[in-house]
Amino acid sequence: MPTPAEIVQREAQALGFILAGCAPIDPLPRRAFLERWIAEGRAGEMRYLNRRTAQRIDPRTDHPWARSMIVVAWPYRPPPPPPDDWRATLRGRIAAYALGSDYHDHVLARLQRLAARLAPHFPGSRYLSYVDTGPILERDWAVRAGLGWMGRHTLLLQRARGSYFLLGELLTDVDVEATVEAPDHCGTCTRCIDVCPTGALAGDYTMDPRRCISYLTIEHHSAIPSPLRPGLGNWIFGCDLCQEACPWNGVPQPSATDERLLPHLPTLLSLDDDAFEARFRGTPMMRPGRRGLLRNTCVVLGNSGNPDAVPVLVGALRDAEPLVRQHAAWALGRLGGAAARQALETTRRPEPAAAVRGEIEDALAALPA
Repeated sequence: MPTPAEIVQREAQALGFILAGCAPIDPLPRRAFLERWIAEGRAGEMRYLNRRTAQRIDPRTDHPWARSMIVVAWPYRPPPPPPDDWRATLRGRIAAYALGSDYHDHVLARLQRLAARLAPHFPGSRYLSYVDTGPILERDWAVRAGLGWMGRHTLLLQRARGSYFLLGELLTDVDVEATVEAPDHCGTCTRCIDVCPTGALAGDYTMDPRRCISYLTIEHHSAIPSPLRPGLGNWIFGCDLCQEACPWNGVPQPSATDERLLPHLPTLLSLDDDAFEARFRGTPMMRPGRRGLLRNTCVVLGNSGNPDAVPVLVGALRDAEPLVRQHAAWALGRLGGAAARQALETTRRPEPAAAVRGEIEDALAALPA
């Protein structure tokens, strides 16, 4: 007769989850770390992380009926090898997990189907699902449930599957035996640390999100700090660099290019609100909104070194969003040239936003005399 954990794994695999594990719910030994992490301001603009600490440590604070945590992993296609000519073609990069429809929706739907498949095995059982939402420290629970280990880049790693998967959780009142935890297999490898262009990874299995490209392009809603902008390279949404460098993910294999992961930057910068909504509705790209995505696009165009980007950036100096204008000014200062200088000088006086005027002044000062 199969054990409860074996039933969970069998039903999860039948729904396409590549990993599944279970852990009894009791407090995680992370309170001191979490409180210190918050006190250091590492949440940045993710202010929701400053709240509900007790619930993050012990889900029973909100759900006293819960006895076990079921954690599953849903795969996504690894990113293709990066293009060599993005500066010439003016194409940005989007993290591989964001391809297609919003993962929250389709993973959550499968979690709910999993709960429905488990219910007959455990009559009267109760379930509550989470996908990257709510006060759940999902990677900690994934480690406890035996799905893998926390890598030096702070992502979950599994020897056979690497890290190209998304996590989901089911709280249940069923007593499910614990899955054996996996040992750490990072060893002395530091490839993820070495490849991070903004120095977000500390080497001690911690990360400062305020320096992470994924945070800066998605969760950070204000101006990107100037010293970090060059580090974005051509990433406009998320970043796969630490995963690409990880030996447990193998060597990127040639594959058909999906243009959705390599969008044409001038085209993005021309999107108004309606066009942005029409193009990205129902996808993860809605998270930073138009203003955030176009802010990122301006930065990447500034990083391109390609003077062909100047005309579209000049147009962005007239965008309704001050945040977009601000980063367009920075990008023009990076690219330089007579057209960039003229646009910045013409815009300086009538510009109503102080932050944008300051960026224009800095950009003009950076241009050669």
